[in-house]
Order: sequence, then structure tokens, then C-alpha cells
Amino acid sequence: MNWHKGSALVIGFVAALLTAPQGFAADYPTRPIKLVVPYAAGGPTDVLGRLVGEYLGRDLKQSVVVENKAGAQGAIGAEAVARSDPDGYTLLFTAASLFVLNPVLYKKLSYDPVRDFRMLALITDLPVVMEVNPSVPAKTVAEFVAYAKQNPGKLNFGSAGTGGTIHLAGEMFKQMAGVDIVHVPYKGAGPALQDLLSGNIQLMFDTLGTALPPVKAGMLRPLAVSSKQRISDLPEVPTIAESGYPDYSVGVWYGIAAPAKMPDDVSQKITVSLSRALNDDVFRASLEKVGFPPLRPKTQTEIDAFVNEDRARWTGVVKSLNISLD
Repeated sequence: MNWHKGSALVIGFVAALLTAPQGFAADYPTRPIKLVVPYAAGGPTDVLGRLVGEYLGRDLKQSVVVENKAGAQGAIGAEAVARSDPDGYTLLFTAASLFVLNPVLYKKLSYDPVRDFRMLALITDLPVVMEVNPSVPAKTVAEFVAYAKQNPGKLNFGSAGTGGTIHLAGEMFKQMAGVDIVHVPYKGAGPALQDLLSGNIQLMFDTLGTALPPVKAGMLRPLAVSSKQRISDLPEVPTIAESGYPDYSVGVWYGIAAPAKMPDDVSQKITVSLSRALNDDVFRASLEKVGFPPLRPKTQTEIDAFVNEDRARWTGVVKSLNISLD
């Protein structure tokens, strides 16, 4: 063998060993991990992200630093993670809207959830509560639909903004029930909830964590929940599906994603840690305390099927309504 060719082969072999992902993951993590939350600090998504980051840091024995990158319905934070080094040191705390709504609401999106990311874990899947101001003379979904049909265009439902899950939850219901109710977008769920409490709007499809306090206090009347089964927090409240709309199902889910090219063994190490979190009673209790029912660990096949089903559902709704945020 020619000496120069032999040396080149040896050098290439050694370089391959040094850069092989198996060796990299054995020591991972050796420095702090950044968890990007693509929303403002202090909100429910931020609170949930910090609880997940805290557990992940303890379990991996390395600090996890939460970085809030808000703006453009979460697209700014998602793009930053998509363009980061796929080395396991930059992760995304994602909401359903980033992966299933933004791609159909925006013609031009700075990231591609399918091409740029891999979902590592689903943390929680929140149902939506269909709730009304007590001035509305309806105690069931059927009674509300009848009342809305008697008063076309006179009832309003609020949301945290056009294109969000709770807006589209209302639009899906309008479509299925065939009622004419008017959407009123707000700059956040808080202002919408305040107007619902004061009676300025009559209806809201609100996430469980936000809806529970005023519902439990008797300030709002729950008509139904959006999950496939009844929930333990409101066992007497039926689902929208059992109230006459069997195809209705809405959830606001959150999870952890990473750049698509992250090495498989690094991905596995993070995934195993997150699975331990979702089976840990103390961690689960911490999520439930702030209104987020934790899921159990899912396989990669189950995660992909879950996200794809949600994407297909919302793509149909958005296209039928011809909504665009560009």
C-alpha cells in the first residue's frame, strides 16, 4: 500500500471514531442545555416549560436554562431552534399551534415542523371547556345551539387572538352546529376571559387551566369539554362529542422538540429522561397543580401518529374557513 494513501486511511478512520455520535452521547450533557420557550415569560406555557426544564436538569445532572423568544405566534423561537446546532444543547418547548396551526395559517413560514424538527415527547394535552356567561339561558350544548339559532349573529365568542387553538375550537363548533356566532379576538386569553365574566361576550372555548377557577367559583357555566372522554376535574360536564357532535375533539398539547439532525443516541438520552419525568409522581403532581394534566410516555410511532392526526384535523378546518394570517 502507498504510504501516503495508508496514512490518509488511518487518519480518516481515527477522525471518524472521534466524531462518531456514540462517543458524543456517552458524556452528554457536558454543558448547560438551552430550552427555548417561544412565548413571553410568566405565561402558562412558560410556567410549564420551566417545570419540565427543572426536572430535565436534575435528571441529566446538568443545568437547563430557559430562554424566552416570543413573537410571531411562536415562529421566532421555533426558527431559532431549527437553525441551531443539532447537538442536543438547544431544545424547543413547543405548543400544538407551532406544529399544526402555523403551517396552514401562514403561507410563508420561517421553519418547517416536519423537515426541521423531531418531536421527543408529548408532555400534556389540555382539553378546552365550552363555557358561557350565566346570563345565557342555556345549560346544555343543545340548549345553546337552539338559543343561538333563535338569535343569529347576536352572540359573541372570545379568543386569545385570530388563528389560535381556542379561536379555531369555536370555529369548528360553529361549523359543526351550523350556528351564526361572532368571533371577537383579544390580545390574550386574560382580556377575553374578563369580558366573558362581565357579560360583554357570551361564550368562550377556554383551556382547562384558565377555565377551572371561574367555573368552580360558579362565575361561569360549563356546557361541555372538548376531550374524547369526560375529565376528572369536571366529571358532571359532558363532552361535546356526547352532546351531539361525535367528530368534535380539540386538545391544546405541549411537548419537547429538537432539531431534526440531532444524533439518535442523544435524542434517546433526552427521551428516556423525559419518560422518567412523565412517570414520576412528584413531577406529575407539579403539573396538575398548575392545571396541566400530564400524559404518559409515548413511543416515537405514537407521537408521530398523534401529531399527524391533529395536523390533518386542523388543516381541514382552517382551509374550509379560508383563514390566513399572512
